[in-house]
Amino acid sequence: MKLLAESGGAQILLPVWSEVIVGAIAFVLVCLVLMKFVFPRMEETFRARVDAIEGGLKRAEQAQAEANQLLEQYREQLAEARTEAAAIRDEARADSAAIRDEMLAKAGEERDRIIAVGKEQLSAERQTLIRELRSDIGSLAVDLAGRIVGESLADEAHRRGTVERFLAEIESEPAGTAGRG
Repeated sequence: MKLLAESGGAQILLPVWSEVIVGAIAFVLVCLVLMKFVFPRMEETFRARVDAIEGGLKRAEQAQAEANQLLEQYREQLAEARTEAAAIRDEARADSAAIRDEMLAKAGEERDRIIAVGKEQLSAERQTLIRELRSDIGSLAVDLAGRIVGESLADEAHRRGTVERFLAEIESEPAGTAGRG
């Protein structure tokens, strides 16, 4: 302990030169080994990682570009599909309107045909009824006239002529004077 006290306190802080030289040589050797073997491998690993990252970024950019292109194609197809759907809808509306018009025309024709047939049937039935009524009225008129006049109008030709004349007079009289005598 004397030695430490005699040499002074400043020596404790100063390193020993032999240790500094050995430490420096060891440091240089460690640096050489690191530079020769470790740093090149680290550089290779770093470059591989950078290449992988850059390649991944490029692939991601390409995938993004492809996705954007597919998205545009999808949008175009969707727009085309919407346009086509609108055209189909319009065509269906036009077809339905044409079908409706055609059905209305057919219904009108059928209605007109039914009305015409009905009118013909009514006209035929009317003519039949008029003939039946004329014969009934004629026979009733002859019977009545025979009773009133007191003579028999059994003669067919005479009876027919009288009935026809009577009906002609009735048809020719105005509607207001038929019941007055």
